[in-house]
This record gives sequence, C-alpha cells and structure tokens, in this order.
Amino acid sequence: MGVSSKLVNMPKAMDKTVKICVKLDGSLSENFESIMGVKQGVLKMSIFQFRCFGVVRILDGCSRQLHHGRRHLCSQNRQNKLLKHLQARIQANGPLTVAEYMKEVLTNPVMGYYMHRDVFGEKGDFITSPEISQMFGELIGVWVVNEWLQCGSPPDLKVVELGPGRGTLSADMLRVFTNFPQMKGVVSLHLVEVSPKMASMQESKLTGKTSSDTSHEPDSENPGSFYKQCRTETGIPVAWYTHLADVPRGFSSFIAHEFFDALPIHRFRRTERGWCEVLVDIDENNNKDSLRFVLSRGSTLATTSYLKHLKETESRKEVEVCPEGGVLVQELSTRIQEDGGFALIADYGHSGEKTDTLRGFREHQLHDVLSEPGSADLTADVDFSYLDCIARNSNRVSTFGPITQNVFLHYMGIQLRMKVLFQKAEEKARKDLISSYDMLTNPEKMGDRFKFFAIMQTKQPNYKPAGFTPPT
Repeated sequence: MGVSSKLVNMPKAMDKTVKICVKLDGSLSENFESIMGVKQGVLKMSIFQFRCFGVVRILDGCSRQLHHGRRHLCSQNRQNKLLKHLQARIQANGPLTVAEYMKEVLTNPVMGYYMHRDVFGEKGDFITSPEISQMFGELIGVWVVNEWLQCGSPPDLKVVELGPGRGTLSADMLRVFTNFPQMKGVVSLHLVEVSPKMASMQESKLTGKTSSDTSHEPDSENPGSFYKQCRTETGIPVAWYTHLADVPRGFSSFIAHEFFDALPIHRFRRTERGWCEVLVDIDENNNKDSLRFVLSRGSTLATTSYLKHLKETESRKEVEVCPEGGVLVQELSTRIQEDGGFALIADYGHSGEKTDTLRGFREHQLHDVLSEPGSADLTADVDFSYLDCIARNSNRVSTFGPITQNVFLHYMGIQLRMKVLFQKAEEKARKDLISSYDMLTNPEKMGDRFKFFAIMQTKQPNYKPAGFTPPT
C-alpha cells in the first residue's frame, strides 16, 4: 500500500478542524488572523507552518528497543568505582533502600548515570516522544497557550520544565509561542536539571550555539538560584536550576515529561510478618562484587511512613511508592493554588494496580537493575493514583486524568497537524511522519502506555482543560 493510500485510510477525524475552546482577544489584527488561520474564539490546528523535521523510527515505545544505535558507555573504571562506593555504604550502614540505590546510580555527582553523558536517542539508551516527532512538542505548546488564555493571559508566564532531556520539547513549545503575538515579552523558560552535561546540550539546542561559559556546576550542597542563564535565538530568557524550590514564584506552566519515572522509589512486599521493605545488599553467597535484593526483617521507617495511603482492601502483594514524587506534586499544587498556573505530567504509569515495575535499560534493551550500576537507566512506572491523592489532599486544586497519550494527542488535534505536515513533506519525510504518528498514538506502542495527568487551579465546576475532553 502506498503512502498516500495510508493517509487516506486514517480516521476521518483528521479532516475536521479541531477547536480547542480558546477565547482569543477581540483585538486581533487582520494580519494575525490571515497568518495564523485564527478566527475569533477558535484556534485552528492548521495554523502551524513549520517545516517537517526528520523523525527517528523506533520499534516499540514500551520496551524502548531499536534495531540500531549504540552509545559510548561509561568506562569500566567508573562503574567499578560506583559499585565499590555502594558496597562501602552497605558495609558501613547496612543494606540500602531501593530509593537510596536509585539516587546513587542515577544522580551521583561523579559517577551517576545522568550526570556526564547524552542518554537519549539512537546512540543512547532510550528515545522519548519529543525526539520521535515535532508534533508532540507542538501540541504541548498549544496546550500551554490554551490554558494561559483560559486564565486571562497573565502578563508574566513562567514555563517550567522538569527534566528537559535534550531541550527538544522546550524548543518545540517556544516555536509555537512565537506564532502568538500576545505572548511576546510574556514568556520566560525555567529548566530544572541536575546534569551539567544535559544542561549544556539544552543550551545548545535553544540558542543554536555551543554551550556558553555563563554557568557553574550545580551545587547540591548549597542550592540557591539559577546556575546557568542565556537567551534563545528569539530572545526568550532561559535559566537553569538544580531544584524546583529554586525556581522563582509566579504564574507558571509546569511541564514534566518522563521525569517522575526516574525519581527514586521504595519497594514493599507483603509477608506473614506484615509489610517489609525490599533492600539492596551485597551478595555474599554468590559474588562479593555483585548485589542482591533482600527483605527487611520487619517494618522500617519507610513502611510506617509511606503506606498510609493504601486502602484496607489493598490486594497487591508488592507496592512501589515514590515519596519524592509526592513531595514534588505537593509543591506544584501549592504554587498553582497560591500563584496561579497549571501542570501537565506525561509519563508511563498506572492507577494503583501494578506491582513490580522497576527495570533497567541499556542500549534500548532491558538490563538487570543491579548489574553494573551506573551503566543503565533505572525507571519505574508512575503511580498516578498516589500523585492524585497527594494533590487533592494538599491544596485546593483540581486534577484531571490520567488519560492515555493516544486520547490526549487526538483531542489536541494530532491528526490535523499530521495532515498539514504531510501535505508539505517530501516522500521520505512522509514515511517518517506516518511511522512517528503510529509510534506516538498506536495503543500497542506508546499510545496506551503513556499517560497524561493535569493539576489546575479550581475553576468552574464543569471546566476541563484541553486534551482531557473532546474538542467541540
């Protein structure tokens, strides 16, 4: 079947103009209307006239596997040093919690997985949605514009991205913002990033230049304000921070894509003795240079502190809890309630039904979590029911979702955006567009695996943000 016939057989909804329920300012100029394809009260997805970038074709978003692409692994010496460091901690203080182990493996300042390498793309260990297609970031940008307009277009909009990867998502969102004259001089970008390597890559992506010297290493011991700043090619100010708490307060749009899955989790198992915690210990019986999972002898501080949200009817034998994720959602909710704004969290996760989801990825393949610490990504599915419980109990905010990525992107008009790009693309780019569209939306790939969850200021009872309700 040819490329054209494939497009014809896509759902008919592609041919419909998608309305995103925005109330545009009545003073729009005729020039703006003609360029953007905007009629008063309606934002048409066909306004975008960006060129189609080539997209990376991957096989399965759930397992993050690729046919090709290898990355340069950290040296064996660095891995051995991290293993020895972990063993020394265990010998001095006893087995580590899984959360302590994850934190060391991923963000140890010297030997952590994220700290000194590019872990994304074909040469990395996994590929994220923004790297697959520009459509993803553009639709997130449209979502931000819509919610900003719904909030009355405040004159100062802080766009805060947690864990910005290569900066691709931020770059795509900012490109969308330039098509809205009302946003000129309104937006500033704030990136929460602990890795100096990734921060440099983000700066290059946003400025089109190599990383500048206007920065210093993030100081985890003495957190303060930003540690790096610059301006994008279009003049938008950008600043980098180690912690969300360092980001200035004010009306904000918080974006977290594949961020919460990398936060440290505690693992618990139900036994005859009650809930016990899963710990990481030295494997004395097998090889003193290897690690193993063990169970605590009884309750721990974590079992008494982090399982209070479980219902009496809880039937799972194993449970994972991410306290750091809960703290972050609590802080986001407080800021949104007090300063105004909204948050969009996109990640693979569940609603409180899954058990053992902790896994490792190296070179797009599953990797033993305890093998060669520091050489592979560690990740666990996000429990959105836990985050929802924290948000609702913390502040007077409203939550929406989780809904699948497939539903969210279609409600935001990905089919129409796809059609516009397809019409302007050459043959090779058209094939890539179809492949990327399928990867992002197919329920058997990323479509159902990834979920979207929003936190908003409480508005009128029937209000739902764009993407969480069918367009009208």
